[in-house]
Amino acid sequence: MERLHPQGLFVARLASEPGSYRLQVTDSEGRASQIEDPYRFPPLLTDFDLHLFGEGTHYEAYRTFGAHLQTVDGIAGTRFAVWAPNAIIVSVVGNFNDWDTRRTPMRARTGGVWEIFVPGVGAGDAYKYEVTSRFKGYKQMKADPYGFAMEVPPKSASIVVDTHRYQWQDQEWLQKRADTHLLDEPVSIYEVHLGSWMRGENNRELTYRELADKLVPYVRRMGYTHVELMPIMEHPFTGSWGYQGIGYYAPTSRFGAPDDFMHFVDALHQEGIGIIVDWVPAHFPKDAHGLAYFDGTALYEHEDPRRGEHKEWGTLIFNFGRNEVRSFLISNALFWVKHYHIDGLRVDAVASMLYLDYSREPGQWLPNIHGGNENLEAIDFLRKTNELVHQVPGVITAAEESTAFPGVSRPVYLNGLGFTMKWNMGWMHDMLDYFSKDPIFRRYHQNSVTFSMMYAFTENFILPISHDEVVYGKRALLDKMPGDEWQRFANARAFLSYMWGHPGKKLLFMGSEIGQTSEWNYQSQIDWWLLDYEIHRKFQDFCKSLNELYKSQPALYQVDFHWEGFEWIDFHDVENSILSFIRHGKNPNDYLVFACNFTPAPHKGYRIGFPEPGWHVEIFNSDSESFGGSNMGNGGGVMAEGTSSHGRPASAEIVLPPLGVVVFKPERPLPAATTVQSA
Repeated sequence: MERLHPQGLFVARLASEPGSYRLQVTDSEGRASQIEDPYRFPPLLTDFDLHLFGEGTHYEAYRTFGAHLQTVDGIAGTRFAVWAPNAIIVSVVGNFNDWDTRRTPMRARTGGVWEIFVPGVGAGDAYKYEVTSRFKGYKQMKADPYGFAMEVPPKSASIVVDTHRYQWQDQEWLQKRADTHLLDEPVSIYEVHLGSWMRGENNRELTYRELADKLVPYVRRMGYTHVELMPIMEHPFTGSWGYQGIGYYAPTSRFGAPDDFMHFVDALHQEGIGIIVDWVPAHFPKDAHGLAYFDGTALYEHEDPRRGEHKEWGTLIFNFGRNEVRSFLISNALFWVKHYHIDGLRVDAVASMLYLDYSREPGQWLPNIHGGNENLEAIDFLRKTNELVHQVPGVITAAEESTAFPGVSRPVYLNGLGFTMKWNMGWMHDMLDYFSKDPIFRRYHQNSVTFSMMYAFTENFILPISHDEVVYGKRALLDKMPGDEWQRFANARAFLSYMWGHPGKKLLFMGSEIGQTSEWNYQSQIDWWLLDYEIHRKFQDFCKSLNELYKSQPALYQVDFHWEGFEWIDFHDVENSILSFIRHGKNPNDYLVFACNFTPAPHKGYRIGFPEPGWHVEIFNSDSESFGGSNMGNGGGVMAEGTSSHGRPASAEIVLPPLGVVVFKPERPLPAATTVQSA
């Protein structure tokens, strides 16, 4: 071969096409070796794939882009593909070519796609793309947007990995999930940050497999139905808790390899526990090796900072109107639910996606084509994503959305956004504000408790007590409660009892179930040492019993999203801060009566209405001695007599313990009745 350039460009002039061949290379020290030439292999991406990607309808783009182990003409290697339409050169570099940007430039395909098959590259090899832009001399080493694994931060290269070798054992779970209508089922979610749930010796983060051995049986024992993971997609800054991700297709390598994460998911499913992951399509960080300014232009982000930048968060906003970006994000949602068997996506910061003026002052945002503040492209993207994700049997989506945007959890065909459920942020803030007040002042704020029933059935709500409420000076859940130690625990039990009785699915952040006294710290584990103290062990038992009650009583979960599942008995006793209500199952004769006392003053002989006369068993009492309470109760139950009260045909005089919630259930066979369809 003839050297045409001193940097190492060689040319061979042949009389005909050589077909399959190898190159024999002699280095500067005279050592000879034979290598496969990447450029003897034909392009591998189909024109149809490129067409779908360009029109924004390639919903499994991860099968086309990224690094894929492949055998071509009997030669094993890896096919790389990346989108960089404004690049003049894209080279794949890694330990396989000594990170030499000259050696493996990629082929340009239509639509700004670059690809190359590199023989000999196998699982475990690290790589990046060097992107040279046609603009302003921009040149940058980039991680693969579709990379399936990455190095452990602060390293930032992508890793070639085989994500198809894991042998799943959760077929029974997937079939059950497909046959289950989750809105009619108990949903009690344990929100977890994997890096700080529990740690090993010397504050070492546990691996996915260690977490499978420890977290899964704990969740099972505590009675939760689902685990929700704060974002596990690769992210460079641990302090972002995963909400500023770069490796959208890569489970973070902090805890192990992709196979290890699959094992963790599989372990949950084999124990009958669902897994929801936080998904963040709203924004991404500006790190140089990430998506930002990918090919020397605003490629993934919107070019105009009035639409493309979150000043408050220091992050960039996806250009939801760009076809290739839609393919990237929609494919990502489907990737997690299909490839990793994830049962649900909780979509973060939806409000910031819906409104062009979110967290912006006048003059800092641009209206849409109709002059309004709605982000029409983002709304369309969310609807399409929800339509496609819900085609995977049994998979759900939940929106963290804090505004009054209508129809968040209504189907797209009814002009909704198409989410399965929505976090009830208003309820969360009202209730935490109410319970933070000294009980003597709660009489002036009863509306904070009752207001949620004005809108409780406008959406399919999840009631969250999330990580955001126990950090940054907001204090731990137990520490929000007023009074001495006994009252703080009693308040927390009363609050959670009311929460579990209120219509809507449930979510509780880790540590709250043991009465964590300090704020969450992502750099260490939950204060498990608190369980050395009886009061904390009893509080943990209380939370476990609450989940057991919830799952055993259809009246608490079957009709969460329709007014026929809930009715007030009395919310007028403001002076005593007492509330009573009824929860109904699909069979209206299957009901529970709740009575809540939110002050430390006990009440004996307190009369409330009952739906019918007869014996009603006290099936739960938050003031039980076994939970750390004063053990004041109703001796196992009450007899409702035929004396009308509160508009009911029957009533009973009950004992209301201090800062306590009691629950009654009629003791009789349930008569047949017309069932109520849930929303």
